[in-house]
Amino acid sequence: MEYTVESKIDKNTKIAVLVGGPSSEAEVSRRSGKNVFKALQNLGYKNAQIIEVTKDIAKDLRENNIELVYNAMHGRYGEDGCIQGMLEVMQIPYTGCGVMSSAVCMNKEYTKNILKEAGIPLIKSVLVKKGEPYAEKIKGLKYPFMLKPVSEGSSIGMYKVNTPEEMEECFKKSAQCGQDVMVEEYVQGKSLTVGVLEDGEKTFATEILEFRTKTEWYDYEAKYTAGMTEFILPAELNEETTKKVKEIAIQAFRACACNGVSRVDFMVSQDNEPFVLEVNTSPGMTDLSDLPAQSKAMGISYDTLVQIILNKAGLNK
Repeated sequence: MEYTVESKIDKNTKIAVLVGGPSSEAEVSRRSGKNVFKALQNLGYKNAQIIEVTKDIAKDLRENNIELVYNAMHGRYGEDGCIQGMLEVMQIPYTGCGVMSSAVCMNKEYTKNILKEAGIPLIKSVLVKKGEPYAEKIKGLKYPFMLKPVSEGSSIGMYKVNTPEEMEECFKKSAQCGQDVMVEEYVQGKSLTVGVLEDGEKTFATEILEFRTKTEWYDYEAKYTAGMTEFILPAELNEETTKKVKEIAIQAFRACACNGVSRVDFMVSQDNEPFVLEVNTSPGMTDLSDLPAQSKAMGISYDTLVQIILNKAGLNK
């Protein structure tokens, strides 16, 4: 059954789809923005346009008399509260999460601290600050590890390490992102992700997506190269685990004060214990992205997904 939603936004509204920016995920953002722009045209928003984010973005928004922003940016500056803060000051409504939740969820360590307080299950990890030696910090962890720069997306700078020798080499590479590095124990199991959407007063989880990759784990190549990942929709989980994952996803969304849309990534262990990995406040909207596929599996077309997200645009989140 197809999911339907009414537009709460005037069709004549001047909408800017923001893409690009000084981020390692700029190209992915452009691919998301192109699809979103096409959906807005299909939905009848004829005054929509794509605007590339540069240092003159505030000027560009003013000169184009933009009334609402669809934020299709990913990574730093677009997903970390920076662009959200500027739009708040300019009093331009925008899609997605607000300043606080965007900033918090962009940092994997801060996200984990909040989720821990909310009682949400997490994998054991430590934070190694920029320039700090890792040897003492990781003594309480067991190999293998995942190395994660705390404020990168799209698996950039992430490595799986199995031995101390690999750790030395990969940690240097991960640290080249210029950030603190999270060292997290690797849990063998199923990699899952589930979208969380708000439609009016209703908050709901999408179908759960399981991905089986041709690479060892869900890295950049697996995410953005056609044919490198097999998508299982819905995920092959028992009924109890499915319900549990969706409930935890909504709990994580609320704990991090998210708005409109987010995507929660999970690892489910071999004994069916779900662990939250991170919360993504600006999910990809490309042809290969997870959220559109998850939504489609429950009867939400791409255009309808864009409308749902657009309807929740607002200030002072």
